[in-house]
Amino acid sequence: MSPSAPLTGAQALVRTLADHGVTACFANPGTSEMHAVTALDGEPRVRSILGLFEGVVTGAADGYARVSGNPAMTLLHLGSGYLNGGANIHNARRARSPMVNVIGDHATYHLGNDAPLTSDIRAMAEPNSKWLRTAAAPEDAGRLAAEAWHASLQAPTGPVSLVLPADVAWLPGASIPERLAAPERTGPDADAVEHAARALRAARNPTLLMTGPALTEPGLRAARRLAGAGVRVLFEFFFPRLQRGAGRYAPERMEYFAERVVQSLDGTDVIVLAEARPPVAFFAYPNQPCELTPDRCEVISLGGPEIDSAESVVQLADALGTTGTDGVPVSELAMPDTPQGELSVQTIGLSIARHLPEGAFVSDEAGTSGGPTWAATASAAPHDWLPLTGGALGQGLPVALGAAIAAPERKGLCLVGDGAAMYTNQALWTMAREGTDIVTVVFVNRSYRILNIELARTGAGAPGPTAQHLLSLSDPPIDFASLARSMGVPSTTATTAEGFDRALAAAFANDGPHLIAAEIA
Repeated sequence: MSPSAPLTGAQALVRTLADHGVTACFANPGTSEMHAVTALDGEPRVRSILGLFEGVVTGAADGYARVSGNPAMTLLHLGSGYLNGGANIHNARRARSPMVNVIGDHATYHLGNDAPLTSDIRAMAEPNSKWLRTAAAPEDAGRLAAEAWHASLQAPTGPVSLVLPADVAWLPGASIPERLAAPERTGPDADAVEHAARALRAARNPTLLMTGPALTEPGLRAARRLAGAGVRVLFEFFFPRLQRGAGRYAPERMEYFAERVVQSLDGTDVIVLAEARPPVAFFAYPNQPCELTPDRCEVISLGGPEIDSAESVVQLADALGTTGTDGVPVSELAMPDTPQGELSVQTIGLSIARHLPEGAFVSDEAGTSGGPTWAATASAAPHDWLPLTGGALGQGLPVALGAAIAAPERKGLCLVGDGAAMYTNQALWTMAREGTDIVTVVFVNRSYRILNIELARTGAGAPGPTAQHLLSLSDPPIDFASLARSMGVPSTTATTAEGFDRALAAAFANDGPHLIAAEIA
């Protein structure tokens, strides 16, 4: 296209997002998006990545945002495509990950014919979109693309959606708007910080509960100062990203099960929240509380996601006058011995702690199998942890993919249970296609083990044959090594602790994706 040729709506949208620094598009397009596809073909600043399922597309955009801090574009096919990606958009909303979801629609003049793929896209997208617009004409496309980018980064950050009808995409008459400035987060409220500082000074058993940017190094350093002043420091069980490992302060992670949270917080008289919310149970259980804050405990918020929680913690530490960190250690690098014997979640954790490269990111959807790895890697080389946020399964593989696209110079490790892996196993194909440097460990226990635990906790009764059948993955068994190889990912199956350790060391030593099926059943 010559520089003077008129722009279509699709061209203006793609070029505008590129002008605003969007460098990745995760896509699963259809007929209605073909003009957006050719617009991407003409925009070298945007790397286009095909996902074979929309849940891979949206989960990858989440992982990309968690590592880079910037939104990627997704390209989704009508309302059905959006719904296919909806679970990981939900997770991204909980992670407050900025992303620009571009949803193709039928041509405006075709909508009234109620063709088979016609749907109320706005009604579908609205619950998980902090900003939602439809481009009604080519003239709207560039302006709305700029607004979408800005809205995704406006605190609280999160997914936005822009509906692009097919005729708006193909018609000329569009233009490129002026570049918008990136929004800035609001600074902490001085009165709220001072109120929290006074409460902490007067408290007998105070706690700081954090999430968000507070879990990066500036916030962690300030939190360590607060711990030195006698404040217990916790962070939410579900969080977007944590910088951890050797040389970093390691606050406590809040418990998962409600009764353990209640026990852990017993006696706490003040809780200060840094972007976090008062603790609640993940699910309701018979005869169990849902709100987990102790009675007569004062709860003080430094601000929600509109506030930079790292800066909030820094200012709180300054207001308390804390300077020393005596008695509050940072994690020290520890190298476990080579594990021996039977393969278990414990020996897997030790091997990962031994071999995890410095600067790696860990996408964690290991569920019940992940606890020992979490514990063992506290003293591993410095790394970033990216866990499940919204509880919707199928996040682990796509988040690892997106993180690798955002930071190709870093090694990636994906920890995923066998049940969760089957939600979005198509991500393996994209990992191979894009040459991403990710080692995937599948914990093969042939069961939805967390649901077996929850079955007992909910008081639903002893599992009979139907319940057992619904929660088992053993008939037929899934051959994850063969599945990965069929999609171009080198893979192996490990059945012993020594075999897993060797396989992990070899996978990290080589470039590109690798998968290890860890048979722990």
